[in-house]
Amino acid sequence: MHSLRKMKTIHKFSNLKEGVAKAIFALAACFAVLSVAAIIGYLLYAGIPAFRETGVGNFLFGTTWAPSYDGPASEKFGILPMIVGSTVATGGALLIGGTLGVAVAVFIVYFCPKKLKMPLVQLVSVLAGIPSVIYGYFGLKQIVPALAAISPSGNGTGILAVSLVLGVMILPTVASLAKDALSAVPSAYFEGALALGLTKEQGVFKIMMPSAKQGIMTALGLGIGRAVGETMAVIMVAGNTVQFPKGLFDGFMTLTGNIVMDMSYASGVHRSALVATGFVLLIFILILNAVLYGMKSKKNRKEKGFRFAVPDIETVKENKNAFARFSLRCRCGFATAYNACADGAIKIRKAVGKPFCTAFSAARHAIGKIKTTLSGSNDGRKISAEDAVFRSKTSLYTALKWLCAAGAAVMVASVAYIIGFIAVKGVIAFTEIGFVEFLFGKSGAGKNSLAPAFVSTGALIGIALVIALPIGIAAAIYLVEYAKSGNRIVRVIRLFTDTLSGIPSIVFGLFGVIVFNDAFGLGYSLLSGGLTLSVMILPTVVRAVEESLINVPLSYREASYALGAGKIHTIGRVVLPCAMKGILTATVLSIGRIVSESAALLLTAGSVKNMPKSIMSPGSSFAVMMYMFASEGLYMSEAYATALVLIVVVVAINALIFAIDPKKEKKSENKKRNAKV
Repeated sequence: MHSLRKMKTIHKFSNLKEGVAKAIFALAACFAVLSVAAIIGYLLYAGIPAFRETGVGNFLFGTTWAPSYDGPASEKFGILPMIVGSTVATGGALLIGGTLGVAVAVFIVYFCPKKLKMPLVQLVSVLAGIPSVIYGYFGLKQIVPALAAISPSGNGTGILAVSLVLGVMILPTVASLAKDALSAVPSAYFEGALALGLTKEQGVFKIMMPSAKQGIMTALGLGIGRAVGETMAVIMVAGNTVQFPKGLFDGFMTLTGNIVMDMSYASGVHRSALVATGFVLLIFILILNAVLYGMKSKKNRKEKGFRFAVPDIETVKENKNAFARFSLRCRCGFATAYNACADGAIKIRKAVGKPFCTAFSAARHAIGKIKTTLSGSNDGRKISAEDAVFRSKTSLYTALKWLCAAGAAVMVASVAYIIGFIAVKGVIAFTEIGFVEFLFGKSGAGKNSLAPAFVSTGALIGIALVIALPIGIAAAIYLVEYAKSGNRIVRVIRLFTDTLSGIPSIVFGLFGVIVFNDAFGLGYSLLSGGLTLSVMILPTVVRAVEESLINVPLSYREASYALGAGKIHTIGRVVLPCAMKGILTATVLSIGRIVSESAALLLTAGSVKNMPKSIMSPGSSFAVMMYMFASEGLYMSEAYATALVLIVVVVAINALIFAIDPKKEKKSENKKRNAKV
């Protein structure tokens, strides 16, 4: 009897422990949702004074940005020139980086020799890991002078310089995601195309790329998000003049650049206007993420299109609550109008599409006949119209293949040029200022050293990882081990996690200023910067750990349960040890993100060259330190030396990720291909 009572007590305690653990994991999983809601809420709250004083319409469509120290009455805040500047710069970056990124992805997946495939993938990773401040500095020292030589006004800054820099920056993002999309297309599609007589090039461009259109569009959308949210590289080459861009070589201002340049001294309505600018940028990113999420939905890919369900009108009439009746009537009207527009769009597309296709086919056949008349075979026989069209299309696809190879060559040349330039200049700089003295010497009294940056960066990494790793691991455990597949809550959590990962770093910086610097009273400090970084790296930790937990075989869990172990014991003793590689990968990726970050830290941790005394003191990471050296214009050697240190850190981090799991790339591709088949 006593033993039975003891077993019941143990069972109750075990159930209580399981329930508490599940609640903790669920709360951690909801942290991303809370973070996104907090960022939106705080930015909106802090931006309300600017919207109230200026007016939403005047703020969005005003053409004058004129802060004044004489009083709010003389101030004007209109961000339309900055919206146009950001849009034009993003379009130019997408034209350059998006095109090259897709070309590189196609070449790596289908045309690259096996011996070169892994090095190219590693180069993409290195290009993605280079801090934005290095891109900006490279653009300032190499691209701007080169463009100034061909500019009619002698000015190299402007739309073209920003487009080139941003194009190289978004290239690895687009290439990596497009490569994953192409690899996920079942190989049976390609084999079937070859079996039907298509050439390899035709199979790639006619079958495989259209099949991966969804993923490629997503890659381009994320590239747009990266370009819109970029800050440090843009302000170095944009010219930073609040005006509409009139030409390729005219200076302009972006939304992100305006925030960074004014935030350090702004106050009152001016400060609120900067926060409101960040809120507008955030809303744009959220809309973009919502569009990308909608593109992933199967319903949006149906020919009939997405349709809203119209509530029953009898339900509307019988409802006693007046507000509920009004809400249902609004839903009825909106759903009816939307469905009518969708049906009309489908009818127009069908009506216009068929004649267009007929005309296109007729034109192509006519071109084939012309080629038949003007050309002949080597033995004197004329080529049929169909053969002429086939040969012209084959030549086109062959040309596209070589264009993809040229895109890969441009990427390799870009990586080699950037790294080579920084390496040569950095080595020369170290010989001038001294290797040991600059890295480990004392800073002050006219001497500069990276010793404060080592301490500050280490403190930021420690604070961010201590907070983000436990929350991220717990969230991943809930999503994999507790949440049911297809659960609506899980979809919401994943949506907000992806949204959090797509928010620009400058918006995180504004959030850190409002919450940690001001509301919590931390001011410019390493603690404030570390807390901001912990929110930034959380999506990286969740996704990496979640993937590693999914890869743990189900049989391991079943064997543990069969031996009498509980769920918590199984997770702690079986699942997590097997997923340790993924956790280490998440840690290394997070460290890389922290080392590369600069915009958010400028607003939260500060920009000083002194050694921090504690985590409550301001401090500068490597990227922020380099930005200070470059922006002041007095410490070019120190800037090159710091850039070389950053490049070495980026290469080391990529090598460490590859060393943790050298077969990760191959296993990932095989897993996606097998899952589709």
